[in-house]
Amino acid sequence: MKKIYHLSSCSTCQRIIKELEIDSDFELQDIKTQKISSDQLAQMKEISGSYESLFSRRAMKYKELGLKDKILSEDDYKDLILSEYTFLKRPVFLIDGEIFIGNAKKTVENAKKVLLK
Repeated sequence: MKKIYHLSSCSTCQRIIKELEIDSDFELQDIKTQKISSDQLAQMKEISGSYESLFSRRAMKYKELGLKDKILSEDDYKDLILSEYTFLKRPVFLIDGEIFIGNAKKTVENAKKVLLK
């Protein structure tokens, strides 16, 4: 399976998709227009190991809701991501059973290595 969860309005997501020369083998899901389902999130968690690894602390609502001052559980991370698309760290690449989360340079480089195999 080859899938990318992204925001079409996010210039960073678009830059990374272009940089990785993503082809038509990939399914692209714009998380703003097509919400992440509980099953999809569970699949990402299964591969990544935790909901926390999928959670973005850069989201504006993270500060607005005072979440940095709270201790969040795995269920909290799950519920927050499902309730607000901006809480998903993005982009998320699912490539043949592997997951690459976020836009860190090392993450993008690792995804590129897998794609070049």
